[in-house]
Amino acid sequence: MSRPTRATTLRAKVRAEMVEEIKATARRHLAEQGASNLSLRAVARDMGFVSSAIYRYFASRDELLTALIIDAYNALGTAAEAAEAAVDRADLAGRFAAVCHAVRDWARANPHEYALIYGTPVPGYRAPQDTIGPATRITNLLGAILVDGCATGALRAPADEWLAPTVAAEMAHIRDAMFPGVPPALLARGLIAWTQLFGAVSFEIFNRLDGIVVDRDAWFDYQVMALTHFIGAQP
Repeated sequence: MSRPTRATTLRAKVRAEMVEEIKATARRHLAEQGASNLSLRAVARDMGFVSSAIYRYFASRDELLTALIIDAYNALGTAAEAAEAAVDRADLAGRFAAVCHAVRDWARANPHEYALIYGTPVPGYRAPQDTIGPATRITNLLGAILVDGCATGALRAPADEWLAPTVAAEMAHIRDAMFPGVPPALLARGLIAWTQLFGAVSFEIFNRLDGIVVDRDAWFDYQVMALTHFIGAQP
């Protein structure tokens, strides 16, 4: 197999830089106009070149959207994983809280990118398989806390928890595919905690708490504490 020439390497570098510039411009358009109004022609015009040139890098608006979505999921996942990795492995409550706060911090720092992945779906856009891996990084991170807790005996399913048969079957299926050793009832609580986390963050980012809660930090801390107890982890 031949080694890449200097010219080939330079072209690849220039292309990669152009792709990043296009995405950076598109993110500014997201902030100004929202994902539904994202246009390749507008991005090209903003960058100062003819609209046909941008199609050398992205074949369609949906392809550009997908790239932005994957970047957002990966940026969020990287931030949460770094925060969680800094906590002692035995501190399940601390690991859970670290993930929760990292998600909120990233969302507050990047509200338009958060809206792209957790806000109103873009009409006509269907996310391809490429987005699944990046999208599940937070889910896997929270699930790993349950797996570790069950393996050490620190987490247990509530003794009197009842699940409808169909729910129990679905939880068992998810457990077998992704989170070995986690009882269905505990996994159900974990999924509730996951959805509550993003619900809490979304309510704040999309201003659903205006006129209701003033001290957002204290309110989020309380929600994290409540969810920590809900999954059975002890601070």
